Amino acid sequence: MPAPGEHTHHIKIRTTQMEMPTRPTSSPLEDYDHKLKVAQDELERIQIQRVELERKKQELEELTARKRAFMSQQVELSEKLISAVTMIERELNEIRQESEDLEQCRVCFASHLDKLQKINPENWTRDNLSEKLERATMAVDIAVDEYDQAASHFEASRSGAIFGRASTKRGRSRTRSSNGSEFRHNLRNGLAFNLPLCVLGGAALVIYLLK
Repeated sequence: MPAPGEHTHHIKIRTTQMEMPTRPTSSPLEDYDHKLKVAQDELERIQIQRVELERKKQELEELTARKRAFMSQQVELSEKLISAVTMIERELNEIRQESEDLEQCRVCFASHLDKLQKINPENWTRDNLSEKLERATMAVDIAVDEYDQAASHFEASRSGAIFGRASTKRGRSRTRSSNGSEFRHNLRNGLAFNLPLCVLGGAALVIYLLK
């Protein structure tokens, strides 16, 4: 019996409070569906990676093909440009040389023209007719000779039309190159090249007149 003055309390515990929450168990079908979903997600991820790899591979192949095409074009264009630069330089050298030859030719022809225009047969007298005619003929012969040399020199060049001897072949042949050097040498000398002939002719004329 309980002692006097003591109270006892009866604790009533509901059975429901003592029950622990239990995790619902999944069925085998739900486990299969979950695993299938995980596998499908993984497969989709792999598929995306594969597509991305294929895209990068195709992009790399296209870039490689473009690189090869560029390198081929680079080599081809470089060869064309090298050839063109070489030919242009050669052409410019020929043009410069031809220009120099034409300038010397112009100076020479202008000198001949000046001498010819100063010859006035109407002023020749009977006494100096022979002397004047001899000198005039010699001057004409020299001018004709140098004109023919120039015409022959420029015959195969673009300047051949000046002398009515234009050629369909452009540029100068190697044969003309050697002749051109001789022509330029003679042209630089101008009338001095034929001066000995003039002196001898004049001396002979003087001796003839003094007889």
